[in-house]
Formats: sequence, C-alpha cells, structure tokens
Amino acid sequence: MASERILTVPNALSFVRLLLVPVFLWLVLGPQWDELALVVLMVSGVTDYLDGKLARSLNQMSKIGAILDPVADRFYILAVVIGLSVRDIIPWWLAIILPLRDVFLFCLVPFLRTRGYSSLPVHFLGKAATASLLYAFPLLLLGDADGTVADLANVFGWAFTVWGVSLYWWGGVLYALQVRRLMTTTERVRA
Repeated sequence: MASERILTVPNALSFVRLLLVPVFLWLVLGPQWDELALVVLMVSGVTDYLDGKLARSLNQMSKIGAILDPVADRFYILAVVIGLSVRDIIPWWLAIILPLRDVFLFCLVPFLRTRGYSSLPVHFLGKAATASLLYAFPLLLLGDADGTVADLANVFGWAFTVWGVSLYWWGGVLYALQVRRLMTTTERVRA
C-alpha cells in the first residue's frame, strides 16, 4: 500500500532523474558531448529500474513516488525526442507522435475524475514500451557517428524505436479502453 511519505530513497532517485533531464538536453544540444549524454541516459535507466525495485523491497512505495516515476519517464522521453530531432538524428514526426500519446491520455483524466480516479495503474505493456524507448534512444545517439559500432547501434536503436513506439501507442489504446470500461461499469461520483 502506498504511503504519504515523501522522503524515501526511491523518491530521491526519481528526483535525481528529473534534475538530470535539463543536463541531458544541454549536453546534446549545447556542446554536443554525446558520450556524457549517454552516461546521463544510462544513469537515468539504472535509477528508473532501482526506484521501483527499492520501493518494493524497502516497502517505501508512496503516492508521490507513483506520480514522480512516470513523470520522470515522460520528461526523459520528451527531452530525448526533442534533443534527437533538433540534431536530425530522428525525424520530427517521431518527435511528435510520442508526446501526442501522452496528450491523448491526459485528455482522459477528466473522465476518470468523474468516477473518483485520478489515474489508472501502470501496466506491464506501458513499462515494456518505456523500457524499449529507453534502450532505443541511447543507441540512436550512439549511432550518430561513423564506423561499425555506430552502424550496429543505429540498426538496434531503430529496432527498439519501432517496437517501443508500437508498444507505447498500444498501451495508450489499452488505457483508453480501461477508461471506457470504467465509465460504463461505475457510477459517477457526486461532487
């Protein structure tokens, strides 16, 4: 059960992840220090894994953590698609369709609130999509060079990108279907 605690190890990890978002963007768009940007992405991926694992193992699941973790994921995805599209590593249409899914889901929140919910629980498909994208982006950044390693990184990066975008939108459709089912099976909450 989620507690009201704010000062927990998992929440600190999520907060560090949020603080590193502008650092990543600066590294990619400013001096274009791609190696350091890759390190920031790797740290983000490790802390993303650890915050959930530690929350469960230390029994430090919190309401704020349930919000911070997906928000940090969304900010990273947004920062990466902006950075990579400005650098012409990914096309602009990709930079648009990823955040568009989150805008679509955000539009469903008012419907959830009519039934007394503020969000739906994260499901495995959404986590798998985010994981695929968090693998894809560092590979695409690594692939923005010359040589065999860059060529391989580019191939695997695009494979993870296609898979991740597909899962990301499929997960969004499943969330929308959950909202629809909730609307038809539960009573409206009286204000």
